[in-house]
Amino acid sequence: MRRRLIFIVPVGIAAVTLFVFIGGEAVKLLWNWLLPELFGWRAITFWQALGLLALCRILFGGLGRHGGHRGMTSRMTPEERERFRQRIRERWGFGRPPGDAKAGNMV
Repeated sequence: MRRRLIFIVPVGIAAVTLFVFIGGEAVKLLWNWLLPELFGWRAITFWQALGLLALCRILFGGLGRHGGHRGMTSRMTPEERERFRQRIRERWGFGRPPGDAKAGNMV
């Protein structure tokens, strides 16, 4: 077990390092290829590209939280899901759900 761990840890560190390098280099190359020509922005360095990649991961990746709203509703029973949808409709002013007899003429 210990011998196996001695092999896996360096390979994992090398894989993460390679992944970070490829990601940063890809962002740098794409930025420097497109944005200075299209918008007149300055070229960026590898470290700026890596920072941009990390910022995008924080803003759009959710820091490891996967599923979001869909994950929450997938664990609900059909009745709970319908109550949840109804509360959202009422809160955000969507009115009654389609096919409701009390809906009347909605414009």
